[in-house]
Formats: sequence, C-alpha cells, structure tokens
Amino acid sequence: MPTLPGMSTWKQAIREGLVSGSLASLLSAGYLFYAGRRRGYPAAPVNAVSHWFFGDRSLHEDEASALYTATGYFTHHAASIFWAVLHAKAWGTRPEAKTPLGAAAGAAAAATVACVVDYELTPKRLTPGFEHRLAKPEMTMVYTFFALGLMAGSLLMKKR
Repeated sequence: MPTLPGMSTWKQAIREGLVSGSLASLLSAGYLFYAGRRRGYPAAPVNAVSHWFFGDRSLHEDEASALYTATGYFTHHAASIFWAVLHAKAWGTRPEAKTPLGAAAGAAAAATVACVVDYELTPKRLTPGFEHRLAKPEMTMVYTFFALGLMAGSLLMKKR
C-alpha cells in the first residue's frame, strides 16, 4: 500500500511510536500516581486501568500490587504506544511536525482523538478506568501529560 505525502511509513511510525509512546506513558502514568497520591492512594488510578481484565474489583483496589498495578501500567503503556504509532503514521513526516509548535499541535490533536475514542466510542469495559478514581480536571491533566510525552518523543526522533 503506497504511503501518502506527509505520512510516515509503518516502519518509521513504529520506531517513532515506541519512543514517543513510551515517553507519553511515563509522563501520564507519573501524573496518575501523583493524582492518586493527592487522594491518599497513589496506585489506585493505575490499578483501575486493569479493569478490562479483572473487572470492577480493580476499580476499588487502593494499594500497589504486582497484579493490579503491573497489569494497569502495562495496559496503559501498550495503549500509549498504540496511539503514538497512529500519531506518527498520520503526522510523522509533515514539515510542521518538526517544529515545537507543530509538534505540540499534532500531539494535542492525537491526545484529543484518543480521549474522545476512549470515552465516547469505547465500551465501558475497555475505557481507561482511571475515570473511576479521578475528577475531570485530573483526567484532563492525564491527557495533557500524554500529549507532552508525544510531543517530546516526536521532536527527539525528528532530530535524529
């Protein structure tokens, strides 16, 4: 299948997505732990992400555990890479993606699309889950940190 002008190849998108998705995951998960700590349970928002696998009991798990926290973080990380690869595929080689402002705009658009899909198009069992442990302003910050990670990773890969 031919690549359209301005679109990355899948190989380029996967390479960039692994870096920018990992940064996006680390930054947004860092905020999840921070927001959870402010509420008294640092791991609770990350544990809630594992609800797709463990059901509702993970939504109420407050303490860090190898089972819920690791599954929640792995799921969050995999989803971050998924969105980052799509972002890199669509936005990757556009000239404006190489500037800080263009990278920020592309990352903000990708985070917005991810949020809309996560909460408007996805079945409840497959939503991120942290919405059960955080208020809307905190959820906005999760997606903001996600976008910052995408932007940083994208710019890093473009400088190489």
